[in-house]
Amino acid sequence: MSLLVVHSISLPPARYGGPYIDQLFLGKLNPDDDPYFAGIYQLRVSAHCLIRRDGELVQYVPFNKRAWHAGQSDFNGRERCNDFAIGIELEGTDTDHFTAAQYQQLTELTRLLQAQFPAITTERIVGHSDIAPGRKTDPGSGFDWAFLERL
Repeated sequence: MSLLVVHSISLPPARYGGPYIDQLFLGKLNPDDDPYFAGIYQLRVSAHCLIRRDGELVQYVPFNKRAWHAGQSDFNGRERCNDFAIGIELEGTDTDHFTAAQYQQLTELTRLLQAQFPAITTERIVGHSDIAPGRKTDPGSGFDWAFLERL
């Protein structure tokens, strides 16, 4: 793995907590639980990890395996970022600010990943919007890249 992609997710949109992100990534989302789910419950998506608002880290896919987080994507002319990227979801939206606990957990996880995968340099830590511009906007304006770099 040579790229780290930061995402944001909340289910239903702009609501935090609950089991729905886990259910989506595990293919168990019930379309009857919320009207929004009718359009996404059949998606085959996953991320390597989720960092909840309180900083809890949940891992879904081993880091050396492919997760389905990037979709149609390109980094420096190389397509299909799922083939070489680790996807980290932060519970949040494109506009809400993320929590200090999330930044702390992301920093610790990034250091561990960089030790295991030396190709993940600072320049190879990007947002979903960077590898799928026009199609994706996360992690959005609520994500403070400068704060992450200082940590």
